[in-house]
Amino acid sequence: MPTWLITGCSTGIGRALAETVVERGYNAIITARDISTVRSIAVGHPKSALVEALDVTDSSRIREVVQHAEEQFGGIDVLVNNAGYGYRAATEEAPDEDVQRLFSTNFMGPVHLIRAVLPGMRARRSGTIFNVSSIGVRLMMAGGGYYAASKAALEAMTGSLRKEVGPLGIRAITVEPGGFRTDFAGRSLQQSPTAIDDYANTAGLRRKENEHAHGTQPGDPRLAAAALIRVAESQDPPGLLLLGQDALAEFALRRATDDADVTAWRDVSASTDFETQSSKDHAAV
Repeated sequence: MPTWLITGCSTGIGRALAETVVERGYNAIITARDISTVRSIAVGHPKSALVEALDVTDSSRIREVVQHAEEQFGGIDVLVNNAGYGYRAATEEAPDEDVQRLFSTNFMGPVHLIRAVLPGMRARRSGTIFNVSSIGVRLMMAGGGYYAASKAALEAMTGSLRKEVGPLGIRAITVEPGGFRTDFAGRSLQQSPTAIDDYANTAGLRRKENEHAHGTQPGDPRLAAAALIRVAESQDPPGLLLLGQDALAEFALRRATDDADVTAWRDVSASTDFETQSSKDHAAV
């Protein structure tokens, strides 16, 4: 019976995943900063569900939770780094402390959890790590730069991690959801306290989007949970998993835009290398 450790289970995809994992009879470590928001998920499952209070910015508490999970279930098979939050601000508007707090949660939190579970996974030569990012990494919307940057850092680290632990039987997977009907655009979304008038038609418009988007997103968290379980049980999982038709469309658009830029400026890109002897000979002919 696989054991899942899931962060950010109070709402959204994290909650749906925790509920689905428990319903399927798997072991689950269900975490949230406020433990009262997730206790109901474990009702009726005293042997398979362990509820733990966890703020992912607290590295010592992360180690305690992992230790408790290993003591009760023998090891963690699947880690889902889902906890995080969105942030809206033009680059010039965000205070340093806001950016540091964002990266502590969205990037360093997953890093500390990965470090905590890897010794056990290495010993067993098996395990799956899901790092939940966002299609926002591709979109790089005005006003969403710091959030996208925190998730881009997570994706870059996941790509390297996959190469490091793959030979040891451990899988590392980046998940990029599109818009899901969660609390992301509601109470959990934060914004800079300062709004500069010159950005009213760029980052400022992004701030206002939240007033209309919340509760109308196309993605169903329960279906996202089923997709994650399907991937975890696959013998050949992807390195990158997109969730939602909107994510698929935005990914394709970003790729086409990048390809067009690279093609248009290929000659300039190729002009920056030292000239080799073979190129000199070719030019002489």
